[in-house]
Amino acid sequence: MNAPRTLLLDTASLYFRAYHGLPDSLVGADGRPVNAVRGLLDFIARFVTEYAPDRLACCWDDDWRPAWRVDLVPTYKAHRVAHGNVEQVPEALTAQVPLIRGVLDALGLAVVGVPGYEADDVIATLAAGAPGPVDVVTGDRDLFQLVSDADGVRVLYVARGVAKHERVDDAWLSAKYGITGAGYVDFAVLRGDPSDGLPGVKGIGEKTAASLVARYGDLDGILAARDRLSPAVARALGASIDYLGPASEVVRAARDLDLGTPDLTLPSSPARPEEFAQLAELLNLGGSAERILKALREH
Repeated sequence: MNAPRTLLLDTASLYFRAYHGLPDSLVGADGRPVNAVRGLLDFIARFVTEYAPDRLACCWDDDWRPAWRVDLVPTYKAHRVAHGNVEQVPEALTAQVPLIRGVLDALGLAVVGVPGYEADDVIATLAAGAPGPVDVVTGDRDLFQLVSDADGVRVLYVARGVAKHERVDDAWLSAKYGITGAGYVDFAVLRGDPSDGLPGVKGIGEKTAASLVARYGDLDGILAARDRLSPAVARALGASIDYLGPASEVVRAARDLDLGTPDLTLPSSPARPEEFAQLAELLNLGGSAERILKALREH
């Protein structure tokens, strides 16, 4: 018997994409926009149909910008803060998040989050403990760090669109960057990531970062080889020495969270069918509701 396949969804990444990809003219019976709700259901239905998982988790950002990460690198996601620790999110999307939770709960799809941590950390922990192969659905390249052919973990990368998603394994990473998933954290620390407010090492770009990781293995190996590097690269590393350690902790997803014992078994029908039917009517889910029910029934 084959080991069960697990599908882990970076839920916010997907519902943001759904919101921006579908018109806000899609509204519920009371006139509220439901484009993010409908789009997310369509995305889930597509991946369930195409990859036939046995287990599924909708991984959640209980904290989109954890204080412990900000303490390590104060610029972390700082450009995305509206006020306090509230993320800049369109009001029409914010209003749909409780609706999304309600629909997922009525379907019986596991929603997993942990206070003080991001969905990336939940995904990493679930992937580490999965009993078989894992597919991670995300538009966030940070999760490339989880890719491992040996462990059967790949990323279904939706940055170019769900319909054009790419299957990211170690061979894909090697062709794209010249490294594998095991080297991605150190590569990302050196290169930086403006979308997350991570400055990287000034003077070291993507190609240099990749070549350093490929040649020396990790940051420790790179720093140990500083006297063999070009003077410019050695100086750049020396100027950023106080950044490298904290940034590594920020970029590296936690793989050992206490998640309890969530049941990730993918249901073949809604856990609360009457509630789901009521939500489908209230939110005018239409074909999106039909497609997710068909995907669950036939998986």
